[in-house]
Amino acid sequence: MLFDKVKKFSIVFSSPPEFGSGDVVSGKVVLELSGHSRVQAIKLHAEGIAKTRFLIAADACYYREDVEYLDLKEELLHADNGELTTLSAGIHEFPFSFQLPERLGTSFEGKHGSIRYWVKVKLHRPWATVKKTRKEFTVIQPIDINTPALLAPHGCTKDKKARVWVQNFGQVSIRAKIDRTGYTPGEVIPVFAEFDNSTPRPVVPTVYITQVQTYINEGNLKKKQVVVTTLQGDMVGAHRRQMWHGCAIKIPSVVPSILHCRTIKVEYMLRVCVDVPGTSKLCVELPLVMGTNRLHPSGNCTSTSVMNNQYSGNQKWLDHAIPEQPVCHKCQIRDSVTCKNTTTKFIVNKLL
Repeated sequence: MLFDKVKKFSIVFSSPPEFGSGDVVSGKVVLELSGHSRVQAIKLHAEGIAKTRFLIAADACYYREDVEYLDLKEELLHADNGELTTLSAGIHEFPFSFQLPERLGTSFEGKHGSIRYWVKVKLHRPWATVKKTRKEFTVIQPIDINTPALLAPHGCTKDKKARVWVQNFGQVSIRAKIDRTGYTPGEVIPVFAEFDNSTPRPVVPTVYITQVQTYINEGNLKKKQVVVTTLQGDMVGAHRRQMWHGCAIKIPSVVPSILHCRTIKVEYMLRVCVDVPGTSKLCVELPLVMGTNRLHPSGNCTSTSVMNNQYSGNQKWLDHAIPEQPVCHKCQIRDSVTCKNTTTKFIVNKLL
């Protein structure tokens, strides 16, 4: 039987299986036989699908949707005039090549959905079951952070009163700013912030980088937030003020932002928070865009990249899931406390 004669049936890409929109995907199908065999056809099918699956408990409905990004078919070997092709024992290679569309969703794996791409090949032979092989590949939708919108600084101010029952005990305010919105994984974000604590209790500031996954189906949304890394500052004493002059938080290896997919969005934010006594947490949220093209040397921003993490290289963000417990770093401040009505300079050490 032919099934017993097939020693190897696999897909080999010509380059690492990581491609951008519009790139040409090429490779070969390798078929190794232990003896002469007759073959009807070898068919290739390249597919890309964005899937969402989630439950909305409020209306007891389960939503699912598939969006097709890629659907290409090609026959690598077919019978002429209905005659079968006889292949000799040994290794046979069948090259293939196809071009990806210009706008594709970046490969992604989430709790309620995914964006996946693969090549599937079927071997058809008489009087035998169809033999199949499949291999996935990664697609990146480029995001260039070197645009005016993503290079512009962004800041926000918020305050909240501390209460015990109906009595006020002062308030806590946060002023936070980052030098730009667009970053790439591996870079360090310097966070500039001022914390004014006029309450009788100390507070501890913390900064988070959060990934926000949004799954969309027929107008229904399902969101999931994942903290990818945190940085904790020193305590701000009662009736005191503290300032951060570029407290550094490093971006781990994460998937780029996905902003133009119909069913899945992946966005990021930097959150600077303190727990206010007697009430809920006070947070300032600054949007982030995770790009694929690093900051040009001519950029006028103060932060620099600390890793050469080009997306054409090792796709660590696909190989490693985001940890349930993010790594928490301590922001080291040598002289961070100032009196309420005076200002004192201080130094912030960068993370090692």
